[in-house]
Amino acid sequence: MKIIAVGKNYAAHAIEFDGTGEKPQEPMIFFKPDSAIIKNGKHFYLPDWMGRIDYEAEIVVRISQLGRSIPERFAHRYYDAITVGIDFTARDMQRKAIAEGAPWALSKGFDCSAVLGEFRPIENYNIKNIDFSLTINDETVQSANTAQLLFSVDEIIAYVSRFCTLKTGDLIFTGTPAGVAPVKVGDHLRGYIGQEKVLEFRVR
Repeated sequence: MKIIAVGKNYAAHAIEFDGTGEKPQEPMIFFKPDSAIIKNGKHFYLPDWMGRIDYEAEIVVRISQLGRSIPERFAHRYYDAITVGIDFTARDMQRKAIAEGAPWALSKGFDCSAVLGEFRPIENYNIKNIDFSLTINDETVQSANTAQLLFSVDEIIAYVSRFCTLKTGDLIFTGTPAGVAPVKVGDHLRGYIGQEKVLEFRVR
């Protein structure tokens, strides 16, 4: 399985990242290896030698069948569940790489950088109108709705499947809203879809 992620897919986060909030012509796609995954509430051990590590809460979509060159109008047939996930980012490393015009894959794809909550059947939701949020130590730090996505889930699936085949079990991290910041040892993170908690873990 592979992890496909979308960068700067909420205007407010794009503005806080680099001051540009306009919708680009195409989604910004990057990948994480399967060794990045943490699930079942396991702790995240902070790799402090990598510098600042930021949380990025996102709606994650699970692919349910094989597909390539999927038309957008049929994309909804290719995923069956959603959850909240955290795309951890080594921000100092990323900014240094960007400044040098170098790849920043390691700043996103290090071990345990993709935390997954419990999946819920997509049939219970309208993918175009899902509230989600993240709290740290009982304080809400990120909150958004999928209606605010610059590229919708179906647009992402149609775009990515033009380049690589989607397989059952693949995951799509759809982008984070504004509010990203560093985590620290002792932080207690909880992710919600609406009012339902689907993600919980601690930073060690």
